Amino acid sequence: MLLPTYRFAPSPNGDLHLGHALSAALNWRMARKVSGRFLVRIEDVDQARSRPEIARRQLQDLAWLGIFSDEPPVIQSQRTA
Repeated sequence: MLLPTYRFAPSPNGDLHLGHALSAALNWRMARKVSGRFLVRIEDVDQARSRPEIARRQLQDLAWLGIFSDEPPVIQSQRTA
């Protein structure tokens, strides 16, 4: 059986803002409500603007909010092949 999957995919080119937090929280909550999965995918394909340290801060901010991915976050630039 396939589980419903909800995603949050921030671009690591700036800190999370209230809209990001709301989007992540709504998706996380829906995943929990339907016994689904919540996944994070870091959209770092814009190499000129993306920064690993920003991605780390974004994940720390999500953790501070109590929002965790059910699997390790996917780093999009590592999937270009």
